[in-house]
This record gives sequence, C-alpha cells and structure tokens, in this order.
Amino acid sequence: MDSGGFFEEGALVSVLTTQPLDRTLDYKAPEGGCFSGAFVEVPLGPRKVLGVVWGPGRGDFDRSKVRSVLRVLDVAPMRAEMRAFLGRTADYTLTPMPAMLRLATRAPGLGDPPSMRKIYRLGAGDPDRMTDARARVLEVLRDYGGLAFTLKELAEMAGVTASVVKGLVKQGAVREEDSPRDLPYPHLDPDLPGKALTEDQSRAADSLRAGLRSGRYGTTLLKGVTGAGKTEVYLEAVAEALRMGRQALVLLPEIALTAEFLTRVEARFGARPAEWHSGATMTERRRVWRMVGQGEAQLVVGARSALFLPFRDLGLIIVDEEHDTSYKQEDGVLYNARDMAVLRAAICGARVVLASATPSLESWANADAGKYERLELTSRFGAAVLPQMQAIDMRAETMQPSSWISPSLRRAVIDRLGKGEQSLLFLNRRGYAPVTLCRACGQQIGCDHCDARMVEHRFLKRLMCHQCGETKPIPDTCPHCGAEGRLAPVGPGIERLAEEAAASFPEARIAVLSSDMFGTARALKQRIEAIAAGEADIVIGTQLVAKGHNFPLLTLVGVIDADLGLQGSDLRAAERTFQLMRQVAGRAGRAEKPGQALLQTYQPEHPVIRAILAGDEERFWRAEAAERQAAGVPPYGRMAGIILSGPEAGPVFDLGTAMARNDAPLRQIGAQVFGPAPAPIARIRGRHRVRLLVKAPKGAPLQEAIARWIAPLRLKGDLRLTVDIDPQSFL
Repeated sequence: MDSGGFFEEGALVSVLTTQPLDRTLDYKAPEGGCFSGAFVEVPLGPRKVLGVVWGPGRGDFDRSKVRSVLRVLDVAPMRAEMRAFLGRTADYTLTPMPAMLRLATRAPGLGDPPSMRKIYRLGAGDPDRMTDARARVLEVLRDYGGLAFTLKELAEMAGVTASVVKGLVKQGAVREEDSPRDLPYPHLDPDLPGKALTEDQSRAADSLRAGLRSGRYGTTLLKGVTGAGKTEVYLEAVAEALRMGRQALVLLPEIALTAEFLTRVEARFGARPAEWHSGATMTERRRVWRMVGQGEAQLVVGARSALFLPFRDLGLIIVDEEHDTSYKQEDGVLYNARDMAVLRAAICGARVVLASATPSLESWANADAGKYERLELTSRFGAAVLPQMQAIDMRAETMQPSSWISPSLRRAVIDRLGKGEQSLLFLNRRGYAPVTLCRACGQQIGCDHCDARMVEHRFLKRLMCHQCGETKPIPDTCPHCGAEGRLAPVGPGIERLAEEAAASFPEARIAVLSSDMFGTARALKQRIEAIAAGEADIVIGTQLVAKGHNFPLLTLVGVIDADLGLQGSDLRAAERTFQLMRQVAGRAGRAEKPGQALLQTYQPEHPVIRAILAGDEERFWRAEAAERQAAGVPPYGRMAGIILSGPEAGPVFDLGTAMARNDAPLRQIGAQVFGPAPAPIARIRGRHRVRLLVKAPKGAPLQEAIARWIAPLRLKGDLRLTVDIDPQSFL
C-alpha cells in the first residue's frame, strides 16, 4: 500500500472534496488516525460529503473551529501516482480539482456497508396482472441477463416509480436481496494458448512484450490494415502484463464493440474481465471500482472514463481505434482519453499501445518524430484480402428523384444478394431527413431552444434536435404559415435510405444500425451479433458500423455520400473523411471472400477521395502534415477554444470582445486570439454561444497564459466560460 504519510488522531489534514470549492479544507484526523490518500466522509455545513485526504492541513485559521473527519471509508486509499495524475490532468485541461475528483469517484455507494444496500434481480414468480409499467421493469431485467440493479437505477431504466418495482417484489416477479460484499474477479490465465500468429504478428507481439519487461514507460503506435489482427497482437501484450502481476486496461471507443471483444478475451484468458461503461449496472461499477483498487481485477475493458479508475499497479494501457473522436470528452471535464492515457502511463511507469488502421495525425506525427515506437501489420489475417476500392462518379449516373442509391451500386447489391453475401450501405446521417421544409412558405422547421434544424425521425414519428435532444411530434401543418400537407423532407438520412432499399430490394432482409434506434446498449449489441450471424442481407448504418465490427459474410460496402465530410472548415475534415472511408471500407471481405468498396462521389478528383482510392496512406499523411505545419495548427502548433454562453446574446458578445482586447498574457507567449464569433450552432438549450480561438506556437506554455488571461474575469449573472484545450470539435 502507498501510505504517503500517516496522520495521528487530531492532526490537521487537508481534504479535497467533490464539492465545487476552490480549495482543499482542513479537518482533524479521526479516531485511529488516517493515511494520506484515504477516502473519507467529512461534514460540510449540514451535509456529509465524500473527500480524499490530500496531505497535511494548512492551519491558517482558528483550530478550535476545525471539525473532525467523520470516518475513513473501507476502500483502498488513493495512491500518490493517482493524485499526481488528477493534478496534472487538471493543470492540462484547466479543470478545478473537485471536478477531477468527481471523475475519479464515479461509483455509487462507495461508503455504504453492504448491509445498507439492497439489490434487485429477476424473480421466479409472475405478477397477478401485467401492466405496461410492470412489463417494462421485467423487460429491463431480462435484457440484462440476470444482473443486479439498485432500486433507483431499475426504476429509472424502466421509466417507472420505485413503488412499481416494490409491487413486483411483493408478487415474487422481482427478487430483493441484501447486496453481497463485492467479490474479486475470476483469475485470468495468461498462459492459455492464444490464436496462432502470423510472422508479422509474432514480431509485433515480441516487441510489445520486450517493452513491458523493460519496466519503463513507452508508447507504441500499432498500425495495421483493417482485419490485420491487431487485437491478437495486443492481447499477447496483455498476457505479458498479467504474467508480471501488473494490471491492464483496454479502452474501446464504442460500447457496442464490447460484446465481441469480451468473447475474444474470454477465449484467450479463460474468464471475463471487469467491464466499465454506461451499460454496466451501478452495482457492477461499484464492484469494479473497489476491486481495481485492491488489485483483484487484473484486466478492465471500458470506455474513456475507465482511465480514472484507482488501479493498484497499472502496467499496460491499450487505446483501441485511437483515432476515434469519441475519446474526447465534450462536456464536464474536457479531456482526450488518448492523450491522458499517455500521461497516466508516464506517471506510473506503464506501457501504452495506440492501435488503429488509420491513426490520428497527432499519433502519426509523434511516431514520425521518434517519440512513439511504430509497429506495422501490413497484411490481413488468414485468407482475407483488402477490399478493392472504386469511385462511382455521380455526375455520370442517371438518378431518379428522391433516390440516393445509384444504378451502379444497385447492380452491385443485387449481385451480392444472388450470391447470399451481405452488403452494407453507409450514410453518416441519423434520422429520416436532415431538413423538413414547408413548400408553401419555404421555412425550415428549427429547434425552439437551439439554432439547429429539427431532424425527422420517421421510425419514432417525431422531429428531434441533435444538439439538445428536444423532440416533438411531426406536425401536420407548417408552424410558420399554417399551410396543411405542404411539409416535405429534404435530403437523405439513414431511415430514408432504408425505405429506398426496402423498395429497391423487396426480397432482402434489411437491418438498420444507428445509435438512436436502440433503447439500451445491450439491445444494440444483440442486433450486431445477429447481423454477424447472417440474419440480414443488407445492413444500413451510420459511423457506428465503422468501428471494429467483424461481419464475416459482408463483401460489399457502398458509401452513399463520400463527399459529406469534406464540407465545412474543420481543420480535421480531410483527416476524418479519410479515416472514416478507410474504416468503413475495411468492413468488407474480412473472411475468405474478397470484398469491394464503392464510393458515390460528385468529386472523384478531390485529393482526399483520390488518396482513399489509391490506399497510399503515407502519402496522404505527409501531404496533410505539410499543410498543417505551414498553417501552424495541431499537431505542429497549439490551440484552445474558449466557449462563452448566456441567456442573452449581447452580454456574451461583450464579454468575448473584452477578452479579445485584453489579450496581453497571450501575446507574451506569441499566441493569437481569433474572434469573438458566434459558434457554428449559436444557440443550444436556449443559451447563446460565442467562441474565441487561441492559436499558439508548439512549445508555448498555453495553459499558464490562458489561466492568467481569464483570472481577472468576474462572470456576471448566468454567463459561463469553458476552456477546451486541443479542441476536436468547433461547434
């Protein structure tokens, strides 16, 4: 155990709480004393709150008024390296420490003794009568395969009151139990035989194992074409970490990927690892948190927030699909899990493996500069070969009105249907249509709370705002002019594409994969498993399908609008289009049968489209790197976004203008301020939004300068300011 200093009973200790305060608070150590890093419960006003003993107290006010720590929680203390990690992440992202502590304690009931906890499972009985509410509770329990829930969690997930669950307990349809003590996870056996590796894979696995055995920090970019078997390679690194008695963490970008991955882990190590993501129940998350701290969970598979679990001896972090934008947290603490994984590993002497078929330019540049090692897998595993890629020049196609599948693509799908193979039609746009227009007055239906258009979701029979989540029924009359029957959908969304596919291929079994069409993560996972088993002929999907799924029967990928991501001024537009198209195309031909990817485009001569078709990745990266270097933007310069918001536009703009004028701390480090300007979506949830962009040279102390720049500000009323270091999105 990392003691880091013991405080006798009555000694002054400094406690960091999860409350939004700007400092640690002094308390007296409790009876029996406490260690630095201990999780404690302390009084704050009339409440009891969670905190961590951060060190000796300051003693800068009347000692007789200092209150005592109420109790030390029965969990492993926070290690010094974890405290250092939270502090450095806070400094990097300019986040207050209490918010960092909240991120590191996202497990419910940490301080509750097991006797206080009740959990709820599916019972053996049936209710005397079935209501909609009762059916929803039982459906949640069945969906989650016997997992236990807290009362609050089960009621919320089923959309019912707690009394409905209690009623089912009385009927015997739901079981109420005392929560057992959190148990260690089953032992994973690193010496079970894995899959036979190719020469390419063996060489990469040996290199990763050697890095682990060195006991020193290091980051490796594991680059391999889609289907090259990167997972098998990094699982051998996991096995080595487990042999050394160290813990491992695998981060995945999408919860839907975990089902297939967990099956592979179980086949390799003989047991399932710990899971940490939004689909895990609260009871399970508490168990993961506690067991990780005690060293009783050898491997965690999770979403980005798993990086803040209290590992006892973390030796290896895998960031799978490291280029994926979902590793960037876009609300609360604005951190990039890929970059913070490297920071955490550097602090605790662990190794990092960044795995991707299409790395981010940041990781490519770090490998190119020699900061990261680079390992490459150049061929697909087994008999699989890379798909043949072709453009369909839409200027030469004869398209019917309100049709988006070209005759060339339609013929290719019919060919696959005849052979009993699967096709994927890809469109990165959720809903039925992105715009609903009145043909009488020309107005588009917008969100009442945001400057964004409402997207028609015909399957749900509602209009939805993709910014704030607001929904309303699809109206019969125009809300602007009152005209009846004149509202028309404009442009395709994935649901409209499914409608066209059903009409074009009436005999085909069609499956639609979009994140907003599944109530639970488990329902989505089940659908993906069914598709992989061959229960669909045509898959219609958004970018969800680009992420690591393996559909053995899929041999054709048709991209409906390859030009979609090339519009707009995002500095990463070319990079993201390139990555997404290569990733989507990589879903085809992953088994014995060769695959084909067809890209519908109106710009076949565009440099990005040509690079995708040629498959010359190095040439693309070098050209993209040269452009970014010339412009002095990431990864060859530094950027920060400042987002200001408030209920009225005027004061927000005034604040932005005042900030832009008083930019001396930024000029001192050679930084420039652009703006203020309305954010591309200038109003979200009724709040007006203004952005400033700060651009600085690569080695400039950007955070320190921004901290000095914003320190004098006193935000009046309901004005808010958010700093986004290394922004990924400019909305």
